[in-house]
This record gives sequence, C-alpha cells and structure tokens, in this order.
Amino acid sequence: MYKEPMFLAPVFKDRIWGGTKLSDRFGYDIPTNTTGECWGISAHPNGPSRIKNGPLKGKTLMEAWDQHRELFSNEKGEQFPLLVKILDANNDLSVQVHPNDEYANSHENGELGKTECWYVIDCEPESELIIGHHGKTKEEFVSMIEKGEWDKLLKKVPIQPGDFYYVPSGTIHAIGKGALILETQQSSDTTYRVYDYDRKDVTGNTRELHLEQSITVTTIPHQDARIEQVVSIEQGLTIKKLVSEQYFTVFHGLLQGTVDQKTDGKYLLYSVLNGKGVITVNQQSYPYKTGDHFVIPSTIDTYELTGNAEFIYSFTS
Repeated sequence: MYKEPMFLAPVFKDRIWGGTKLSDRFGYDIPTNTTGECWGISAHPNGPSRIKNGPLKGKTLMEAWDQHRELFSNEKGEQFPLLVKILDANNDLSVQVHPNDEYANSHENGELGKTECWYVIDCEPESELIIGHHGKTKEEFVSMIEKGEWDKLLKKVPIQPGDFYYVPSGTIHAIGKGALILETQQSSDTTYRVYDYDRKDVTGNTRELHLEQSITVTTIPHQDARIEQVVSIEQGLTIKKLVSEQYFTVFHGLLQGTVDQKTDGKYLLYSVLNGKGVITVNQQSYPYKTGDHFVIPSTIDTYELTGNAEFIYSFTS
C-alpha cells in the first residue's frame, strides 16, 4: 500500500498581469517574466501537476486520481475536487465572477463551479482586493455596468499579509496589484470577466468580456461571507482554521519543532509558504522546503512533521 507523501511539480501560467515573484519568493523556474500563476496542486486537464517521487513518479495527479482512488479516501466523483494556486498580481487582475456547480455543469461542458478562498502571503502597502459590489438590485447592478460606474459599483478592501478571504461562487472579485496570494478553490478553470480596465493584450486587442454570463451568475445584492476562525496549538504546531465550508476546509500552520499528525482517513493538500523540515512516515524521512506542494494520501494513518515552517493545508469537506 502507498505509504509516502506525493510531492508535485507545479505548472506555471503566463498572464498579462503576472510578474517574477514566483521565482523571487519561492525559487521556481518560471517560464516568463509575466508568470502569474503557479498551479501547485492540480488535477485539472488545463494544467495537471506531475508526481515527483515514489511508485507513481512521472504520473499526473489526474492519473493517480483515476487509477488509485484508494489514495484519496475512495472519494466519489469523476474530477479531483480541489486546485491550489499561488498568484503573483504584478498588476490588477480583471474584475470577474465564477458560476456555481449547477450553472457550470450545464453551460461549461460539465465543469465544476468555482468557490475559492485567498490567503495573503505578501502584498505592497497600498494593495487591495475587490470583494463584492454595491448594486442593490439586478437593475441597478446592470445599469452601473452599462454606464461604466466601476468606482461606484465595486467594493474595495485594503489588505495586509496574513489576511484571509472566502469567495463563494457568484461573488464579484479581483486581486489587486502587488498581492501574492495562495488560492484554494474548486478544480475549475471557468472565469467570467466583467471588467478589464480597457487594457490590451500583447496582440493589441482588448480581452473578451462575459457580461451576459456574469450578470446571470452574480449574487445580487452582494452578501459578505461569514467565517469563524479558530486557533489551536498542538506540540510545536500553531494551527488556525481559516474556513470550513461545503467544498473545503483550509488551515494555516506555523511549525516550530515537531508534531505528530493524523489523517483521520482524509487526504491532505500541503503548500509550504516558508521554511523547511522533514516529514516522517513509518520511519522514512522526506525533506520539504519553501515552495513545495505535496499530498498526504489517505492510506497514511499518522505522520510526523519536523522543522521551522509556515504552510497552508486543506482537505475536502
């Protein structure tokens, strides 16, 4: 039986708003100086991560999901449910909205919806996010879009490192310039673009907008997400539960020393934000470092974490 963590090779995406922080901060070998996204844990067909070690070395996470469901709690469903990214917003991302499962399944060839959440790894002093809108009715929402009243419509919030935001499907949102974000989301690549600052791509064309779909799927009026965060300490590990909702449960961990952990029959997704250490399973040690992404399969009952490190980990709810 498979009894070791699966370390994954990230997939990188060039974006009009990307930069070099994924290399500067995490040491990744990025393909361009406008690399906006690191898909660290992905089984999505648009960018599946490849396993770097163990019996499944060379296979994609998608192949592991399809062929070895016992590693993933024998979870049902055709698609691996989550996708973990790191986003470098060297410039403002477009204002966008994502559909829910029902709409995406019907209109996007069976794609999952996209509920997501953001942990602010770092940001510039003036960085901000767009979360929600001020339209009280659908008519008012549409009117402000048609008039281009973006400053009146969009709800902006200043951010600082360590902030966390839960972004359910149907939420108008955008990541602002200067933010470095870890995103945990449903495994979906469906985005409806509402506004893109009238900027042009490398070919001189403005990017496509999806106003009809956006108006259909946006929650009106906007509803601020309410989450309860809980902090606990286990041996050398300080854990903050960031969110626990329909699709995922996400934690922030700060490790200083050693801690024994249990999977409780779940498979766990880890992304190392800072530091280094060792995972020990059945007396076998596996080193980890800043920028690593790995899966603890559900076939592992207990494991030990040692080191000085900061990470985000999650599992399906």
